[in-house]
Amino acid sequence: MLALLRQPWPWYTSGAAIALIMVLLLSFGKSFGFSSNLRTLCTLAGAGKRISFFDFDWRTQKWNLLFLIGSVIGGVIASTLLKNDVPLVLSQSTIDDISKLNIKFDGKMNPDQLFGLEVFSSPKGLLILLVGGLLVGFGSRYAGGCTSGHAISGLSNLQLPSLIAVIGFFIGGLIMTHFLLPLIF
Repeated sequence: MLALLRQPWPWYTSGAAIALIMVLLLSFGKSFGFSSNLRTLCTLAGAGKRISFFDFDWRTQKWNLLFLIGSVIGGVIASTLLKNDVPLVLSQSTIDDISKLNIKFDGKMNPDQLFGLEVFSSPKGLLILLVGGLLVGFGSRYAGGCTSGHAISGLSNLQLPSLIAVIGFFIGGLIMTHFLLPLIF
């Protein structure tokens, strides 16, 4: 049974699971968004005493914190107990494309060159993490939510601001991939 779980699952498994979660959330009057957990955690840490944005009843977001904890536990289980040691198979054209960015394909989903511990020892790696984190944090706050909140919850509720935000996320991703990423690497 464990060997069966270690095999890659079909892509549509995730889509069905997300659809089920959205139906449940909509039926209970909740909306999904992961970045709201940061606001809740800051409130728990006492930020509401100084900044009014964090002054709210965090208990209304207990379900979202449970989702956050479950995501972390699920990630640990997937990366340890259900780990598949078969190297990732990429097309040669993709390997050639990332090679042009001086990224060496090592057969892993998350290459050590980008996601290994050595990233923390280089000034360039730390700067990329810091600037990237600031941009993601600012963007999530400015857009009124993160990609998952807008793309999954906002679009399923037919919210026009979410459609605009998702279009912006895609445009930003294309600009990053085709213009900025080659400059960074």
